[in-house]
Amino acid sequence: MPVDAPIRIKTYIRLNIYMSIDIFSYMNIEAPEFFSILANPIRLRCLLLLERNGELCVCELTHALGAAQPTISRHLAQLREAGIVIDRRQGLWIHYRLHPDLPAWADTVLKESARAVADSHPYASDQQQLIAMPDRPGKRSCA
Repeated sequence: MPVDAPIRIKTYIRLNIYMSIDIFSYMNIEAPEFFSILANPIRLRCLLLLERNGELCVCELTHALGAAQPTISRHLAQLREAGIVIDRRQGLWIHYRLHPDLPAWADTVLKESARAVADSHPYASDQQQLIAMPDRPGKRSCA
């Protein structure tokens, strides 16, 4: 047996424990935590784009917001850990969408916020950048 096999097993166990804890937090988000998450401009802009467009790849969010991929990924991880978004992997790409079981009050806040700021800066330009993005996933490939 290779020397690093126990490390892989330990990592796997830690991941399972982490995931099981995360599952229980999805439906229990409280208003103070939710609004604290929305207070960050990058997270807010990501959430409003997801509200307007459904599922988006990390590269689409990176392009639309003009931010570095590690920055976007870090904020998306925080949103996922809070149970506000879920992700799925498709090949090399990771796609995010709003959690379908988000509490109704939180879903309403996002819908109304997206509608209210749709024509305001930077939200309107985020949407325009997304629409103008060449080679969007599903069309060809993502860079």
